[in-house]
Amino acid sequence: MALNFFDQFASPSLLGVPLIALALTLPWIMFPTPSVRWLNNRFLTLQNWFINRFTQQLLLPLNPGGHKWALLFTSLMIFLMSLNMLGLLPYTFTPTTQLSLNMGLAVPLWLATVIVGMRNQPTHALGHLLPEGTPTLLIPVLIIIETISLFIRPLALGVRLTANLTAGHLLIQLIATAAFVLLPLMPTVAILTAILLFLLTLLEVAVAMIQAYVFVLLLSLYLQENV
Repeated sequence: MALNFFDQFASPSLLGVPLIALALTLPWIMFPTPSVRWLNNRFLTLQNWFINRFTQQLLLPLNPGGHKWALLFTSLMIFLMSLNMLGLLPYTFTPTTQLSLNMGLAVPLWLATVIVGMRNQPTHALGHLLPEGTPTLLIPVLIIIETISLFIRPLALGVRLTANLTAGHLLIQLIATAAFVLLPLMPTVAILTAILLFLLTLLEVAVAMIQAYVFVLLLSLYLQENV
């Protein structure tokens, strides 16, 4: 029974086609498209307002050199948020519960920020490995520690997103199973469990949005150190 709870994190397939391909493609349909009309509908207006506010908030602490990443960060934010939200629907699959996908997003983007720093201002980028005023005896130790922390950043990005979504989905399935089991035995407790499940689902929706924002926000902070 315990193994069945983790079946939801396995990549399913339909007629030999992996559903992860469909899950990765579907969010792009929700992106706003240019219109020839004078006024947009409510959905496009809400999307445009959200994109503008998010972009302004994200690029506020960045130098002008980092503003070139605005389109990439905004697209990544909407893409991750759409994947996380779509995974909460019945008969769907959440690709962001797979560590391989999250690491595939985190490592190249983190590496790009490091390469930008090494190319444009190598002295400043290497200066992060050794804080100013460090005693001479601690210099080798601090360089090793800062280097390790630098290479742990992409791992932390991918593991954070995977762990939060996996834990939330697993908890939802556990409580849903408990509600079905308790329904014929203790209906009152089952109803209370169902209410708890509903509240947890709302919390998971918020977590899906927040984790996508945190992923992009941390990338922007890494970029801020290198521009």
